[in-house]
Amino acid sequence: MNRRNILLATLVLTILAFSCTVKNKQQPTSEPATSYYTEKYRPQFHFTPDSMWMNDPNGMVYYEGEYHLFYQYYPDSTIWGPMHWGHAVSNDMVHWEHLPIAIYPDEHGYIFSGSAVVDWNNTSGLGKDGQPPLIAIFTYHEPSGEKAGEIDFQTQGLAFSNDKGRTWTKYDEPVLKNPGIKDFRDPKVIWNKDSKKWIMTLAVQDHIEFYSSPNLIDWTRESGFGKELGAHGGVWECPDLFQMNVEGSDEKRWVLLVSINPGGPNGGSATQYFVGNFDGNKFTTSQKETKWIDSGRDNYAGVTWSDIPDSDGRRLFIGWMSNWSYATVVPTEKWRSAITIPRELILEKSENNYILASVPVDELKTLRSENVELQAQVISGKVEMDTKQIQISRSEMNFQFKLSNESQFGLPEEFGITLSNEKGEVFNIGYSIQDGTFYTDRTNAGNNSFSNNFSGIHKAEYKPDENMEIRLFVDEASVEVFVDNGKLVMTDIVFPSTPYSKLILFSTNGNVKLQGAEIWSLKSIW
Repeated sequence: MNRRNILLATLVLTILAFSCTVKNKQQPTSEPATSYYTEKYRPQFHFTPDSMWMNDPNGMVYYEGEYHLFYQYYPDSTIWGPMHWGHAVSNDMVHWEHLPIAIYPDEHGYIFSGSAVVDWNNTSGLGKDGQPPLIAIFTYHEPSGEKAGEIDFQTQGLAFSNDKGRTWTKYDEPVLKNPGIKDFRDPKVIWNKDSKKWIMTLAVQDHIEFYSSPNLIDWTRESGFGKELGAHGGVWECPDLFQMNVEGSDEKRWVLLVSINPGGPNGGSATQYFVGNFDGNKFTTSQKETKWIDSGRDNYAGVTWSDIPDSDGRRLFIGWMSNWSYATVVPTEKWRSAITIPRELILEKSENNYILASVPVDELKTLRSENVELQAQVISGKVEMDTKQIQISRSEMNFQFKLSNESQFGLPEEFGITLSNEKGEVFNIGYSIQDGTFYTDRTNAGNNSFSNNFSGIHKAEYKPDENMEIRLFVDEASVEVFVDNGKLVMTDIVFPSTPYSKLILFSTNGNVKLQGAEIWSLKSIW
């Protein structure tokens, strides 16, 4: 064997060994290896893959006491590649157990985003022993067709499980062929009680198309929506359709989530929503303006869990905590990307305006440990709070501000919260009374050298009442901001050189009244 062949053989063996190592990491374990969860920037209460690349959450379904989280996963690199469905389960949406890869690419293509449901009545005929199967519907992405310039390289596939999602069998052929459309993907499937049919919501280039089926296998197109509504700065992706009660009333409305990349309110990818009606065939809305489920940079492709029991009654949501503008270059080494904290969606109505609010789920309270309370005080200029016993880089904070004249100087131009570290890096969260905008500012929050698209100030128009509640969840490399019970949400990832360790409240050119605050250190989920 010549030197060239030896080198080639060595390279092949190295690649095979590496691939085997990655797959072994995916085996379920009761305790993950410590080294997986102590790297710099590793989130401590957000789900992350043990290693390699992750993006969209997929197939979120609840069955027999377990919340299933599948996700777009590439086990051979920290950069996007041939997509698999990674898999984890939890009994509380907070603590997660890694399971083996659920669905692998095959001759039909990569396994792109999709959804999963419990086929309670076995309409598919794929259940056994009288038990309902779990059904996953996903997009096949056939790469050779794409490279050849074809436009029908995305189809919808099906897989089923009869052992609580531990193993999956693929249906022989795609269940929905491509009609000749380049972007034809991300099916979200629900059971419509009124029409007694399965409804598939599918992202198709710049709009949504709805399909129906009696059995999850045979699909008929019903209608389209959205070509002339909403944001159109990029491709529509990862839709979700569900019915909700309007808070405090008997009114019911349908909500349609649509992710878009690019075209978000602060650049890059984001998720918009529409509130209207769905009759089993068409979705209609009187909504004219574009509404965003999160105005930060880093909550994308989020969808809700299916089959949450009626006794629970919540609409539960989780998203990918990154942005396609820089996701592949963020400064993490062994893994890339995290999932947002789980949130309950609440549909509120003020006059004729519908707002889809997001509230952190109550289960997160189990992570609370040491806490401090801040007493009522007037904030003028910059005031550092005494939080020595709190681990700021892994914390939950809840502030109550009063927006009325508290002194002869009047209300400030702006006020807010600063997280900082010993390096002088700062992440600012604030409200400009002068401009009527809420903002987050990661201009000097830490490392932003990896992308010209990362640094900046992110803004959202907002009109509070006399009081404003600001609730924060701070992890090693992220800050999630919930204003006034989630009427406004901003999620941003950050990469400080050292963990944030100081909390400063500020008020510019005037005073603001802090009515009180409570702050908790949060325990690691690992």
